[in-house]
Amino acid sequence: MNVANKYQAATDFLSSLDSDWATLIATVGPCSFESKPEREPFEALVRAVAYQQLHGKAGDAIIGRFADLYGGSFPSPAELLKTHFDVLRTCGFSGRKIETIKGIAEGALSGLVPTRAEADVMPDEELINRLVVLKGIGRWTVEMLLIFTLNRPDVLPADDFGVVQGYKRLKKLEHAPNRKEIIEIAKAWSPHRTIASWYLWQFPK
Repeated sequence: MNVANKYQAATDFLSSLDSDWATLIATVGPCSFESKPEREPFEALVRAVAYQQLHGKAGDAIIGRFADLYGGSFPSPAELLKTHFDVLRTCGFSGRKIETIKGIAEGALSGLVPTRAEADVMPDEELINRLVVLKGIGRWTVEMLLIFTLNRPDVLPADDFGVVQGYKRLKKLEHAPNRKEIIEIAKAWSPHRTIASWYLWQFPK
C-alpha cells in the first residue's frame, strides 16, 4: 500500500467534515505523512528536543552536527552521558537542552524512558504522564514521539503553533483558538487527529 492510499480513509473522513476541510485537502493533495518507526523513544525524544522552538532547517543542522560526533550515527544513552557539555554546545544545543537530553539518556538507562517494545503497548496518556516527569520534557515533546515514531493515529498537539494557526487560517478566524478551544474543536476530527494536524501543518502560507 502506498502512502497516499494508506491515509485514504482519514482524508475521506476529514473531507466530509465541511467544505473548508475538503478544500484544504484538495489543495494540499494526498497525505504524504511518514513516521520513523525504526527509532527508539530515547532517540526520538532527543531529536524532538533539538527541534524545540526552532525552524526545521536549524534543527536538522543541530542533529547533523550531533550525529557527526559519533561517526555519523546516533549515540547510545551511555555515549551521550559521556560527552562533555562544551562538546555538545558546539552542535548548537543550548545549555538547557543539553541538561534535558542528558536527563533523557539517564531515563533510558534507568528504565523511565521505555524501549520501543514497551512504548508500543502503552496508551497515549500513560506514555505522556510517564515522560513529562523528565526535566525539560513537556506534553508537546511526547506528542511528537507519539506522532512521528509510534505512528499513533489520533494525537492532537494542542499546544502546537502550526496546528492552531493552521486552523485559524482554515476558518478565517480573527484570533487563533486557545488550548481548551482547539481540544474541543478537534473532537470532531477523531479518530484521525494526527492526519488532521498534518494537513494543518501543510496549510498554504
